[in-house]
Amino acid sequence: MSLSSAVVRLTPILFVLLWSTGFIGSKLGAPYSEPLTFLVLRYIAVLVVLGGSMLAMRPARGMSVSDCLHAMVVGVLIHGVYLGAVFWAIDHDMPAGVAALIVGLQPVVTALFAGVLLGERITAKHWIGMALGLIGITLVLGPKAGVAGAGIDAATVGVCATGVLGITLGTIYQKRFAQQMDMRGGVTFQYVGAFIVTLAAALVLEDFQVEWSGQFLFALGWLVLVLSIGAVTLLMMLIRKGAVSKVATLFYLVPAATAVESYFLFGEELGIVQLVGMAIVIGAVALASRTPAAAPPATTT
Repeated sequence: MSLSSAVVRLTPILFVLLWSTGFIGSKLGAPYSEPLTFLVLRYIAVLVVLGGSMLAMRPARGMSVSDCLHAMVVGVLIHGVYLGAVFWAIDHDMPAGVAALIVGLQPVVTALFAGVLLGERITAKHWIGMALGLIGITLVLGPKAGVAGAGIDAATVGVCATGVLGITLGTIYQKRFAQQMDMRGGVTFQYVGAFIVTLAAALVLEDFQVEWSGQFLFALGWLVLVLSIGAVTLLMMLIRKGAVSKVATLFYLVPAATAVESYFLFGEELGIVQLVGMAIVIGAVALASRTPAAAPPATTT
């Protein structure tokens, strides 16, 4: 196997591992900052890094006004709505593993939207994989539901569900309208859109209180460099190279990875039922990922 093909094969695995740590980073930083304020600081840092990169090495292709606007819409949905929802829920005591599990429902929602809006063909085998993944996530989430003080209530679950909708629509919008633009420029303008909407929400809802501890700075630095730049770039690459519904199946693996990380870092325990659920989730990803998702090209007469 060549080095380039090995890198391509490992990209989805690397994406899952990096993306799962986003929930861990938000939990590490939650005690020291209000959630939207945390995100505003994160986006400022990301824009400084990406802006410096853009000045030092301009994109090979220019960004039109339309490109910039499309990228900003993606940023509002993926980074503003999705991350804002996750950070808020975790700040209101929802365990990081549970938040990841709820967001893990995204592939089911994405498959429905991609089929309707993008014409991607979802076969019976793909739907079986989606259903198995949902069952697995339910098994992992079930033992924690309804436990007093677990941070699982109508508000936190509802906000997380809104986050699922945000990243689903953002992923589909990226595939439909922001597919061919320069990747680095596109990611930069995504964070411009995310910064604007998150700052507006923070000005209304929060007081911008931050405790500048070492743990907070570590969490902020990790989320900026590893998540906002590394993992998001991988996500854009995966969306560009594959069908949206197929890429979305990777998110089934994120809850399992986050639950394991949360167990070691925060003591969130894993029972036999949860381990079985994780195994089902992984099997569902393997099944769904083998399913061809792109519709055959139409013929003309």
